[in-house]
Amino acid sequence: MNFEYPRGATPLDLNEAQGLLLSHIGTRAELDRWEQENISEAEDRVFRRRQKDVLTEKYARALHKKMLGNVWRWAGNFRRSQNNIGIEWMQVPVALHQLFDEVDGWLEYGAYPPDEIAARFHHRLVAIHAFANGNGRHARLMADVLLVHLLGRERFSWGQENLTNAVEFRRRYIEALQAADSHDYGPLLAFVRS
Repeated sequence: MNFEYPRGATPLDLNEAQGLLLSHIGTRAELDRWEQENISEAEDRVFRRRQKDVLTEKYARALHKKMLGNVWRWAGNFRRSQNNIGIEWMQVPVALHQLFDEVDGWLEYGAYPPDEIAARFHHRLVAIHAFANGNGRHARLMADVLLVHLLGRERFSWGQENLTNAVEFRRRYIEALQAADSHDYGPLLAFVRS
């Protein structure tokens, strides 16, 4: 499996790539299609009924498994290697617990407006980069679950106004995350509802 990765994507190491459950996949487009089908099924399930204990490691892992478990053997398990982005892999569980506690505080005290809570949560979850693959998609769905089930709001649109240009979409998304790295959440807040 020698796929070309789009700008900002995390390449899989050899051990992770060997976790592919579907041996017939030979191109990045085929992998994307199978992953997206699995993710769509997960989305249907999580928005069909109320989700409990969303801000927990158990939920985050279970959601990742629902999203990618039909494609990757390691789905739902934290990464065990150092990627080109993200915190040290050994620190993932602690960082997630800290993030979930912090978001609980934001919710309890109304620290930010609902969209900003979800956008900040998404940004931090992406920065932690808990899994070998699917971190951006997982963080987007986690933010949407937070919005719908804990904040009583509509899901983000995530730049879907213009899906005809995936390269432009990805560029805007990465730039918005990079601005948030510098504590400027304006571009991310604009992107999530565009």
